[in-house]
Amino acid sequence: MNRHEKLMELPTQRQPVKFYQTGTFTVGNRLLPENLRSVQADIGRTNSLNSGHRACQGCGEALGARYAIDAAMRATDNQLVAVNATGCLEVFSTPYPETSWQIPWIHSLFGNAAAVASGVAAAQRVRGRPHVRVVAQGGDGGTTDIGFGCLSGMFERNDDVLYICYDNEAYMNTGVQRSSATPPGARTATTPALGREPGNVSGTGKNVPLIAMAHRIPYVATASVANLHDLELKVTTAMEFHGARYIHIHVPCPLGWGSLPADTIRIARLAVESGLFPLFEARDGHVSARTPIRRKVAVDEYLKLQKRFAHLFASPAGRERIALIQATADRNIEEFGLLEDEATRG
Repeated sequence: MNRHEKLMELPTQRQPVKFYQTGTFTVGNRLLPENLRSVQADIGRTNSLNSGHRACQGCGEALGARYAIDAAMRATDNQLVAVNATGCLEVFSTPYPETSWQIPWIHSLFGNAAAVASGVAAAQRVRGRPHVRVVAQGGDGGTTDIGFGCLSGMFERNDDVLYICYDNEAYMNTGVQRSSATPPGARTATTPALGREPGNVSGTGKNVPLIAMAHRIPYVATASVANLHDLELKVTTAMEFHGARYIHIHVPCPLGWGSLPADTIRIARLAVESGLFPLFEARDGHVSARTPIRRKVAVDEYLKLQKRFAHLFASPAGRERIALIQATADRNIEEFGLLEDEATRG
């Protein structure tokens, strides 16, 4: 079977999974044809990120990376090289001298994963092996902060690399310090719940998916571990393009967020359903598809499950900041058209 035939076997429809009884994939998956189900274990999986790693219980990043890289491997007929920035994913998957990676995998510095991946892609091209594709991976610290210059350069040159950011909204590996992806109001080691504006200040940060779109690269998408089928499909779609591509995956961190490990998927879903984390795709700088909200929820439902926001519920000033967060979610819903009617969802 050639690569094209294998790609034809991959899911091609964005059929939403409906949730019944348990509120998980447990029942919803059974309502889908077998080839459209999202599963943890399957004989066809490459298990590129294998068991034995040391991620925390309930780690959203481990889940997101497992699905993303397995999807990339399927889409490239297993012809894939991964470059990984320093961060949680690198640390918990490769405690020397062990590794959980079952693919060619390179550890870069904290800030140069995009540059190293560009070099790997160029080397494969020079060697006459353009079918060997390259994925770069980093957390929000290594992407939105330390590695931002290298990432922008990769975009500007349109290097043939898919960059995946696993966004857990702080520097979790080094002690939960604020990053430019930390949301307003969140308590971290460097934004304590003290002073006139406890937690992270409002009006700061970066939206890297929108910045990537401004570079007019071929493909940009956001994804969430709350919708693994959508995540896999977006990675598969990204591998159909050549040139620079970017996928930003929301991955809750129980340790840094002060949430229960069992609530990881629930919290990720509430981020999407509240409008705080819109799911969309963009091609050549223009939004081409979006995932409408199934059931809109207030941001309170999302925030109250995380201790990093507990101080916001303890005072009138905190409630005012929650109102500002709600306004951000409402603005996202309006700007991305996330409450469109069923007939116009596309």
